Amino acid sequence: MDAVAADTGTDDRLGEARRAWAAWLEAERRASPHTLAAYRDDLAGFLSFLGQHLGGPPSLDELIGLRPADYRAWLARRARDDYARSSTVRALSVVRGFVRFLDRRGYGHAPALSAVRAPKLPQSVPKALTPEGAEAVLAGADDEALPWIAARDTALLSLLYGCGLRIGEALALPRSTAPLGEALTVVGKGRKERRVPVLPAVRAAMVEYVRLCPWKAAADGPLFLGARGGALQPAVAQRRMRDARRRLGLPESATPHALRHSFATHLLAAGGDLRAIQELLGHASLSTTQRYTAVDTAQLVATYNRAHPRARG
Repeated sequence: MDAVAADTGTDDRLGEARRAWAAWLEAERRASPHTLAAYRDDLAGFLSFLGQHLGGPPSLDELIGLRPADYRAWLARRARDDYARSSTVRALSVVRGFVRFLDRRGYGHAPALSAVRAPKLPQSVPKALTPEGAEAVLAGADDEALPWIAARDTALLSLLYGCGLRIGEALALPRSTAPLGEALTVVGKGRKERRVPVLPAVRAAMVEYVRLCPWKAAADGPLFLGARGGALQPAVAQRRMRDARRRLGLPESATPHALRHSFATHLLAAGGDLRAIQELLGHASLSTTQRYTAVDTAQLVATYNRAHPRARG
């Protein structure tokens, strides 16, 4: 029995299908190693449940022949085990994707899953910092004992807030990216490229970091380096934000990703076009970007009260 099949005791045909699915995700969908590992874990968890639910390791035929009640029993088990709804929605999406893959590749048609609805998620609103809070975070990065590390942190956080990058996107930039030009090519989720404009303040912060950095990386090496010259880890940026939260009295939601949220929210509040912001953030769907329209309602109401003649009256 192969390694993929052996981890849940499933039959060879199901193991073969799982290998083909993983290869398709990596080659066709261009899933990152992190995403691929998460999807594999979700599917393995579902198959593990089936092993208990059916009284033995599931076969491919048994998987194809599942009823809606079997899937609902799995969802009910996750609810009893106190899984987060968002985690269950993702796991169900992974299982749906695998079942659709089985159908497309001729392994078998499993219509029962189409009758199962995902748990409803509460409407989440991105938690942005105020413009003053975001600027305070950037200004507060210069209190580090080593000047080059302070410059590095300022440059990194400036990219997140000034260009709307994800932390992973910023840390994946090669050394050849610097010096920054008027625009920057970013490789986002699904290895999709996008171009984002670079503000003069961001370019200046990057110039200062490169000037002070004592480590000389190869052109294809990482742009952001740790204290010992290796690639900078996300935990370092997260720790810097935790320090800033405590020092500045910011909420727990002030994370590196909150700077990306702030980038979008502040652009929208200043009259930025939603479609343009979608492109800058690299969102595949406009509905994802539209979440930001709910963030600044209070500010929009305040602007109305200040500006509208009837409000002033």
